[in-house]
Amino acid sequence: MSALETRAYLARHQDWYLSPLPLTGATAEAMDAWVTAGVAQSEAGALVRIVRTDDRGHEVLVAEGYECERTCCAPVGGMAWSERVLVVRSPMHATQQAAGLETRLRHAETKLAALTPPRGRGKRQMTDEATLVEAIGLVLQEHRVGGLLSVTWEKQVEQTTQYVGRGRGAVHREKRVIQKTRSHITHITRQGDTIAAISQRFGWKAFVTNARQTRLSLQEAVLCYRHEYRVERIFNRLKSRVHIAPLFVKRNEQIEGLTYLLTLGVRVLTVTEFVLRRSLEQEQVRLLGLHPENKQKRTDTPTAERILKAFADISLTIIKNAAGEDILRRLTPLSGLQEDILQRLGLGAALYRQLEIQAIGH
Repeated sequence: MSALETRAYLARHQDWYLSPLPLTGATAEAMDAWVTAGVAQSEAGALVRIVRTDDRGHEVLVAEGYECERTCCAPVGGMAWSERVLVVRSPMHATQQAAGLETRLRHAETKLAALTPPRGRGKRQMTDEATLVEAIGLVLQEHRVGGLLSVTWEKQVEQTTQYVGRGRGAVHREKRVIQKTRSHITHITRQGDTIAAISQRFGWKAFVTNARQTRLSLQEAVLCYRHEYRVERIFNRLKSRVHIAPLFVKRNEQIEGLTYLLTLGVRVLTVTEFVLRRSLEQEQVRLLGLHPENKQKRTDTPTAERILKAFADISLTIIKNAAGEDILRRLTPLSGLQEDILQRLGLGAALYRQLEIQAIGH
């Protein structure tokens, strides 16, 4: 979606797009300057604050950011168009990245301290300074904290005197001095200024859109993209609920027809979910009984899958005579929850009971 060719195609056909930019290629280079400008605007209090109202009616800061405009050129055909770059910082994402950095720093500090343990039986010592420097570099690289930790060490020498040869010592007996050398880490210090500067650059992301600000403001763009999961759920249902693949067909029209049929099924699921949620929202109520694993749980955002599962226990029993004529039809009685759902969907229990048609004379 974010590929330049894809955006050029959409712009050429006068369609609109809103897409995040991956941190690769030219975007990675431009992102550094965009974040620097964003940090400066943040310190000046010039960023646009994007808030939403949560379930409890409280305003929550979703993101803050700014935007700029640039001209893009299609790789083929030379078409040029204007697009807005939305540079946005998510406080939640920044907090997660800061927590990840803190975890990496702690793990790195633990491993660095373990490189030079106290002297003792079974405690391997670093006798060569070059070996210690290499080991420190590997730890910093493994935990991606290069430049964030400062490590100092010292050379320690331990001397012991022993008599030459076997036997007991004597005053005039020859002695020799045995010297053991090791490199020992004395301090592991965090580079506070560097860490603070990096933390300021956490949580930033860039989006691009060719929609004008009058059509899609910065706040609307961010909140709109936050609802992307709703679109992704449609594709998830196509794959997992109605199983669009594999299609065991040979002709293209069969593929097209089955795809239309399956997408129709997904639309039914989507509309069912939407209508029921809208009814619950309008009346400010929650349904009880959609979660068998937690019978006390209430919800005002039921999924279509939960709604269908609530009707899984119903059945229609048909009794026929020898001639194959229906003598009796018997439907499972609806529960209070099932009747409530049908009523909110605008169907009503009467439509359900029409399936129960007894033979004439009964």
